[in-house]
Amino acid sequence: MTLSITSKQMDITPAIRSYLEDKFSKLDKWRALLINPHFILSKEPDGFIIDATIATKGSPLVASAKHSDMYAAINDLVGKLEKQLNKLQHKGESRRAFDSIKSAVIEEEY
Repeated sequence: MTLSITSKQMDITPAIRSYLEDKFSKLDKWRALLINPHFILSKEPDGFIIDATIATKGSPLVASAKHSDMYAAINDLVGKLEKQLNKLQHKGESRRAFDSIKSAVIEEEY
């Protein structure tokens, strides 16, 4: 899959690109259709910020992470994206999706 990576105030080295691609490949285990992933890396005076927007079949995944180390920020970002994918994949299995108020049986005790 092709990743779109944009940087602000810094250069993207091959090491950063390969690290981001390796970490992003962990999201393949969710078997979700990830459309046009876009990452924005920026350097601030107090650390690094990485933002991600990924379109999916249901709703888009949006996450942001800030850390003093670029690699730690990438790890935090991938963790946030995994949580969102987990929630998206298991949404139909949630407790509230099984029974509705309309189909609930009201039992009366005498």
